[in-house]
Amino acid sequence: MSTWRSAALAAAAAAVLALTATGCGQDKGSGYAGSGNGQPVGNASTAQQPGDNAYGSSGGYGQAGGAESAVKQAGQLTVSDSKELGKVLTDSAGFTLYRFDKDTASPPKTNCEGDCAKAWPAVPADGVAAAAGADAATLGSVTRADGTKQLTVGGWPMYRYAKDASPGDLNGQNVGGTWHAAAPDGKKASAQAPAAPAAAMPGLSVRKDAKLGDVIVDARGMTVYRFKKDSAWPMKSACTGACLQKWPAVAPVGKNDTRGIALKGFVTFDRPDGVKQQSITCWPVYTFSGDTRPGDTNGQGVGGTWYAVSPQGKLVGAPK
Repeated sequence: MSTWRSAALAAAAAAVLALTATGCGQDKGSGYAGSGNGQPVGNASTAQQPGDNAYGSSGGYGQAGGAESAVKQAGQLTVSDSKELGKVLTDSAGFTLYRFDKDTASPPKTNCEGDCAKAWPAVPADGVAAAAGADAATLGSVTRADGTKQLTVGGWPMYRYAKDASPGDLNGQNVGGTWHAAAPDGKKASAQAPAAPAAAMPGLSVRKDAKLGDVIVDARGMTVYRFKKDSAWPMKSACTGACLQKWPAVAPVGKNDTRGIALKGFVTFDRPDGVKQQSITCWPVYTFSGDTRPGDTNGQGVGGTWYAVSPQGKLVGAPK
């Protein structure tokens, strides 16, 4: 009897436990799905997921905390102007692209791996478009040791610099004497030295004209003319008033400020209107307001009375 009662009590307890277990399995508030592997789902897994910065997604290039930053495509390349370096190649976000002296361009080869690649992340070759006005044929790629494709420009592998925090930064320029901002053609960016100023022309000199031969020009390179209605002896000018506005008198020039012209009769003419005018072989000389650029000879033969002047002071091309 005692044995039967004990068995009955045990059976009842087992039934209660079974009902309880069934109720827990249907509890929608539980953190488990009741599957045999016991894997957490939903928010229960949060503690085991890496945080946003665990893979270096801090927005910087190569400043990863344990793994490398997500590779950023360059997109549409652009060109910025640097006072120190001239034209500099940048990515679509305005970050400077660099080249490494220890790489080679022919054939393209990169020598920046490991820790170097963390400080100088390679620019991916995918999704790149040439900068406006640049030659798209200069763009190419090189396969790195890890199998990824790196952008090349003019054969040179392209990099960003981890310490460039903002668009336009040039913190990588000349690091170690081997890293340089890239120009649009892949060469080292370098501001061109200003062109040396052209040597000042003498007050009066000789220019060889393709049609007229040797003719006298002033310090601006403008053709010098004579007027057939003038006279040399006595020295006289028939160009006055409105004529003088169209044919300005050449101002006096020192003999030591000439080159290649005759100095006989090279004197200053004191005009009746008070203007001082240069003469060559005693003939007053002029320029022409219709000549707008150095080398123009638009005054040649005007009215059959105006002609360019030879180095000897004679009329060039005038009929005998």
